[in-house]
Amino acid sequence: MKFRFHLIAALAITSLFGCGGGEQSLKVTASAYTSSVGETDSTPNLAAWGDILAPGMKSIAVSRDLIEMGLTHNQEVRIEGFEGTYLVLDKMNKRWEKKIDIYMGNDVKKARQWGKQEVVIYWTVEEEK
Repeated sequence: MKFRFHLIAALAITSLFGCGGGEQSLKVTASAYTSSVGETDSTPNLAAWGDILAPGMKSIAVSRDLIEMGLTHNQEVRIEGFEGTYLVLDKMNKRWEKKIDIYMGNDVKKARQWGKQEVVIYWTVEEEK
């Protein structure tokens, strides 16, 4: 039964996003987070893959379903409405789907002002050889 589920999921992802390389895009819900204990845990600057976050870094956390789509550790991502690229350095709780959190250092006010918005993200998947 698990195999059938994984096969169906893989076929769905392939049909949605293709199986080769190239630029991918997806509309996601984006929120913001900071390095505050209230938003994370007792180690607010430590990301899930072991990276140390610091104000000024262009970093995002991704929901676990996006990791399966190629948005894994150190993947560069462009976010609609933001300049430059962001690195995937953190992952979110399993309860979230099609969601990113944009890291805003220690600026809680800026994070609250951003709130929650729908954005399109872009990333490049390397072709499998």
